[in-house]
Amino acid sequence: MRYDEVYQKGVQKLKDGGIAEAKLEAAIFLEEVCHTSRSDLYAHPEREVSEEEYNNYVNYLKIRLTRKPLQAIIGKQNFMGMEFYVNPSTLIPRQDTEFLVECVLEELHDGMHILDLCTGSGCILISLMRYSNHCGGVGTDISEEALTAAVENAERLLQKDPENGQFDDVAVSLEEALKPTTEDSVQFLCTDLFTDLPDKEKFDIIVSNPPYIATAEIAKLEPEVKDYDPIAALDGGESGLDFYERIIDEAGNHLVKGGWIYFEIGYDQGEAVKEMLIAKGFCDVEVRKDYAGRDRVALGRY
Repeated sequence: MRYDEVYQKGVQKLKDGGIAEAKLEAAIFLEEVCHTSRSDLYAHPEREVSEEEYNNYVNYLKIRLTRKPLQAIIGKQNFMGMEFYVNPSTLIPRQDTEFLVECVLEELHDGMHILDLCTGSGCILISLMRYSNHCGGVGTDISEEALTAAVENAERLLQKDPENGQFDDVAVSLEEALKPTTEDSVQFLCTDLFTDLPDKEKFDIIVSNPPYIATAEIAKLEPEVKDYDPIAALDGGESGLDFYERIIDEAGNHLVKGGWIYFEIGYDQGEAVKEMLIAKGFCDVEVRKDYAGRDRVALGRY
């Protein structure tokens, strides 16, 4: 069967199943099973799809129609121009979170020390290090399974660039994560927020996309989210603000004077998080709207 014919069949099957991004997802699944690129659909529509490729494609479509997210099916997601591996214990990186990374990059300077709380797949920390020079980073998460993905992503995405010599052997195993952080190193620590961080280790920037969905709201989310994202990465307590309060309470102990803190927030949480930051002595506090005009990032300087 021709490549373009298989694609059209996939689009129709996903549309019939109520998948909103049917065209995009049908193309991604086809690229995955055929090991092709996005341009192949247009440049080589006559390409023959083997029986094995077709069967794998149909199987992907069947699984997707159960509302399992595409990213969870293929085990990866594009974020900030890079491909991140994900597993059932990691929150799937969203494009909304790229805005958080962009905000941090405005302040991030060479040689800074970064702490990423609730790091998950490591997508925020790894992106910040990939697009900066000679920074050191620590990512913490309570899930060791999630951190296996973070370590794998760091080892793959932060390898030495032959042209500029950056990121040589920067990713470390979990058992090495308590060693002092240095420039061009990234470490991952399985712990609850700041717990078990090396004594007196301070950071120029703390960043977090913490769980921020109110407990009662989780049941109302799309099946792709409530049934497949780890609940621990979603549940922010009764008000959705539990993690912001915990992080802000302790952040001053781990920031240098003049250091910055950045949060991804829910669309209706801006004022609450802003007030928490001000109450703890942060200055230059602001809430920034994303490209859709929704409150997305809260930040402040210590």
